Amino acid sequence: MAISEAARKNHEELFPGHVSTLKVTDPELIEYFDNFAFDEVLQYGHLDTKTRLMVQLASMIACQALSEYRVMLGAALTAGVTPVELKEIVYQAVAYVGMAKVFDFIPATNDVLTERGIQLPIEGQSTTTPETRAERGLAVQEEIIGADVIDQMYASASDDEIHFQRLLSANCFGDNYTRTGIDLRTRELLTFAMLISLGGCEPQAKGHVAANLNLGNDRQLLLAVITQLLPFIGYPRTLNALRVINEVAPA
Repeated sequence: MAISEAARKNHEELFPGHVSTLKVTDPELIEYFDNFAFDEVLQYGHLDTKTRLMVQLASMIACQALSEYRVMLGAALTAGVTPVELKEIVYQAVAYVGMAKVFDFIPATNDVLTERGIQLPIEGQSTTTPETRAERGLAVQEEIIGADVIDQMYASASDDEIHFQRLLSANCFGDNYTRTGIDLRTRELLTFAMLISLGGCEPQAKGHVAANLNLGNDRQLLLAVITQLLPFIGYPRTLNALRVINEVAPA
């Protein structure tokens, strides 16, 4: 099997002049993987290159794929993903993946940015204060998920667990979704990519399928996202994601 011309071209656009070491040590694997990831799956859906790389980076953080993440960071910068957007992907991942898993991706991101001559720290994107984060977060949460759903979540929470709802509003949404640098529709795609890549988060993924639909990210776009993640997260998690999409937005 030879690497197809389309795969070769698409790979070269993201990694100009780069030859994978796997092409020398594992030529059969790299041939069918490159044909799959850089040709075959790209024939499905209409996900632009920049968005594709952003959701793949979010997914790689969730998968703890640090080495592949570093490689794809360079490709993302080549494709026009900005340093601010790269930082926002990492920051948003803390809320969904947890700092324990995200921590190593912070210096990795900084290393790649520094190697590209980008001075750190980059400009801040926060728009809230300790006094406004809860109110602003709740407002964004209601915009994304729906006020009736959020009201029900608060109403159904017992006294000893209501703090989780407040933390969700103030921290997950108030500290993250109110930030500039990435628009809400793209943030929701990133969240969806992280949840399906983590595995075991199907109930949360289901809620964020609905949230994506609320923001205008339709079924076809979500299908395009999981198609482009398939080479990196495998079939089981991809098929779980497909089931979640079908439950919320059937064909």
